Amino acid sequence: MIRDITIGQYFPGQSAIHRMDPRTKIILSILYIVMLFVADNMWGLLLGVLFGFAAYLISRIPVSMIWKSMRPVVPIVIFTAVLNLFLSTGDPLWQWKFLKITKEGIETAVFMSVRILCLIAGTSLLTYTTSPIALTDGIERLLSPLKKIKLPVHELAMMMTIALRFIPTLIEETDKIMSAQKARGADLESGGVMQRAKALLPILIPLFVSAFRRADELALAMECRCYHGGEGRTRMKQMHLSGRDVVSGVITAAVFAGVILLNKYVNFLPTIW
Repeated sequence: MIRDITIGQYFPGQSAIHRMDPRTKIILSILYIVMLFVADNMWGLLLGVLFGFAAYLISRIPVSMIWKSMRPVVPIVIFTAVLNLFLSTGDPLWQWKFLKITKEGIETAVFMSVRILCLIAGTSLLTYTTSPIALTDGIERLLSPLKKIKLPVHELAMMMTIALRFIPTLIEETDKIMSAQKARGADLESGGVMQRAKALLPILIPLFVSAFRRADELALAMECRCYHGGEGRTRMKQMHLSGRDVVSGVITAAVFAGVILLNKYVNFLPTIW
């Protein structure tokens, strides 16, 4: 199961979203996140869901990747839904002691669950369609105004991208360590919470050692290639805005405006506030 986690992975392709400027994709991803939090009724959230689903269709990323990207956060979504279901105020439909289920609780649980899942799926699309190098360049260019206050923009962008790129590597390493421990007779799945937590110690220690070893090897490789940060650094591929970037921005802005209009004028729908 752990090897199915796809957070931080890049899937090469030639779709319109793959060929967009990384700066545009980063900005539109942030705008999509804001859109999900701005939506305060079911119709606005549904519009955001359809927009995200259409983006996946255009990117030609397999639909199965959506589920794989959301699988790690399913326990968090369930926990959030249960809290909202039983602890929301309103007229109770069912009650047992201090636990009660209300109409408002059901609406809030569904709304928050869909919002979190869309948030994960939308941000995952950015890494699915953008290579680590392009992502680094895009972040650096967007943060370039901060150079005026002596902020190490290039180093920050590099660290963020390396951390994101190491997620699938560490997941793969964790899976190998777990398989090795199980082959030696380790029981990682039975027992209570405390027993499972203690069983993770033989996994965490070699995982930390492996992570530090990989970091040291990466630092040595960068030093051997005479890496000295962003000073005087040139790029083989220059970033340029194209027509598809403008069209994508206009469509995203139109969807965002649609969400705001639904919030303002569609008052007969149940809201979570």
